[in-house]
Amino acid sequence: MKSLQRAMSFTTRSLKVRPESIVFSKDQLLPHIIDKDTDENLKIAAKELQTTNNVIGFPTETVYGLGGSALSDESVKSIYKAKNRPADNPLIVHVSSLAQLQSKLLPSDYQIPQIYHRLINEFWPGPLTILLPVRKGSPISKYVTANQDTFAVRMPQHPVARALIAISDLPLAAPSANSSTKPSPTMAQHVMHDLSGKIPIVLDGGSSNVGVESTVVNGLCSPPMLLRPGGISVEELKRVGGKDWENVQIAKRTAESNEAVKTPGMKYKHYSPNAKVILFINCGDGKESISEYIKSNNIDLDKTKVALLKSKQFKDYNGIEVVKDLGKSGEDISRNLFKLLRQVDEEDKVDIIFVEGVEETNEGLAIMNRLNKAAVDVVEK
Repeated sequence: MKSLQRAMSFTTRSLKVRPESIVFSKDQLLPHIIDKDTDENLKIAAKELQTTNNVIGFPTETVYGLGGSALSDESVKSIYKAKNRPADNPLIVHVSSLAQLQSKLLPSDYQIPQIYHRLINEFWPGPLTILLPVRKGSPISKYVTANQDTFAVRMPQHPVARALIAISDLPLAAPSANSSTKPSPTMAQHVMHDLSGKIPIVLDGGSSNVGVESTVVNGLCSPPMLLRPGGISVEELKRVGGKDWENVQIAKRTAESNEAVKTPGMKYKHYSPNAKVILFINCGDGKESISEYIKSNNIDLDKTKVALLKSKQFKDYNGIEVVKDLGKSGEDISRNLFKLLRQVDEEDKVDIIFVEGVEETNEGLAIMNRLNKAAVDVVEK
């Protein structure tokens, strides 16, 4: 299926919300909101979702999401239109509680498979997405699932995301709130950069603290599969999941063009700024490999603006003036990756971005998944 038609035009409002003013008590379905403006702005956004087919930008702990009712074909179409997203790329549904998942999306007699119980108890709310079957008569829009027999669902940890879903009483289909193929947004200003004029509202709740999208797992097959690495590492899945998850298989990084996929991030070009991203793997302090790449590709640093995103081992390189530090820990690199890719692309307006790769363990698997998809060239020693 091709991308759906172009989105209509809006005057996009950015509404401030204070995450720290939102409190969910245990077993409480609706939040207690201390800040009056936050309460009012959440109600404005919820009403937009309830009374129109429009979609809105909102913060989650992973990245900013672009949400519309998962129960409405027209709302989900609006997501694809705003992002210019291919319609065979399925979406993740976000719920505010297990009670909402059960009452809104699942048959009354359906029990969530045992294989997920330990993971849900540990990681919900949080950056973990699971696959569940679509049963006959399901209320979920076929545009969410891309006409497949499973749907992906998670319960976000971010209080603004969870409050918006609870107040609207709507499970929200929500991919990242960016133009399709661009780096995911981790700040409201990123959403405004990509989607201003295409959506009516962006809820500004500050920076996302994880920085990469959720981990997606399929426990409906044996052995279970990791479909997309993200905010929960493989090591954490095995530790918490126990014997059921000790042999978890990792899906290939990119699906074929004619292959149906059960989760976002497996098929199309993703996470790419306008500048060319060059990924360096196992290149020590980077100096020799960068020199060789510049020479072999006839790059004139006086005429070509280059940025260097370094982390654990790379040193500064003479002639590259735009240098950003991704951080040393996996958590810091995850949090900073999309933000700095956007910063050097949109603000510094560089032509090429050199990025230091990391080991594919713990958070590194998700980081390298994104970087390999963003890169137009990979240098590996």
